[in-house]
Amino acid sequence: MTRWEACGRAIVTGRVPRVMGIVNVTPDSFSDGGRAATRDAAIAHALRLVDEGADLLDIGGESSRPGAEPVPEDEELRRVLPVVEALAPRVPVPISVDTTKAGVAVRALRAGASIVNDITALRGDLDLPRVVAESGAGVVLMHMAGTPRTMQDDPRYGDVVGDVRDFLTGRIAEVESLGIPRARVAIDPGIGFGKTLEHNLELLRNLDRFATLGCAVLIGTSRKGFLGALTGRPVAERATASVVSSLAAATRGAHVVRVHDVAPMVDAIKIWAELRGWEEMP
Repeated sequence: MTRWEACGRAIVTGRVPRVMGIVNVTPDSFSDGGRAATRDAAIAHALRLVDEGADLLDIGGESSRPGAEPVPEDEELRRVLPVVEALAPRVPVPISVDTTKAGVAVRALRAGASIVNDITALRGDLDLPRVVAESGAGVVLMHMAGTPRTMQDDPRYGDVVGDVRDFLTGRIAEVESLGIPRARVAIDPGIGFGKTLEHNLELLRNLDRFATLGCAVLIGTSRKGFLGALTGRPVAERATASVVSSLAAATRGAHVVRVHDVAPMVDAIKIWAELRGWEEMP
């Protein structure tokens, strides 16, 4: 992930994968049931994730769980902005804002965020590419079939790996033409976003094909439904499955793993790095 930079700072400088801690400032998240839905709870949760070793924070105010309805911009701002404003001067790690809206991104970037994580890959709001280009922010481009409300209705692909890779290749080219250099782009194949169990597994098995696109690869398997299908465990009991799947993704080329359970993920990477001989680079 040496290519991905946010506001001039390289957030990954070596081969060891980085951990992005998830902060859902939502009342209806699939993963935590709104436990960090208030400003104070979200701030405390984010600080705890940093203490546990998170290399980045991803703060979102709109649930993207299957079946989710859109949130108005003013409500998303009410949830997210106070958290970013409070955290930016207090944490030493880059802050990502998980949003599809240019208005939310502008305010969050001004408040101290340096990355925009967009599940629509900068297609949902036509002003958002300009915001990212002019701000110098990093951006995560994710693949999603449909919208959160419809994405799991009946997802189909001719070749899921090839189709998703072609989509992301096209989006990289498009954002480059709009003034966002590849060095500021990360790509996410969108595990669980318009994919069946087998689609998710095929993408993870072939993640190395995405690592050849010249961008950082971000992967998010944490607590997702396919892990429940494989293990039979409810959301609250998927920490082990999340760590294993994320670590497996890192061995296939993921540079950043986006997780809810930071401490066990950090521990797993430390052990695996020693066993693999991964080293930090200056």
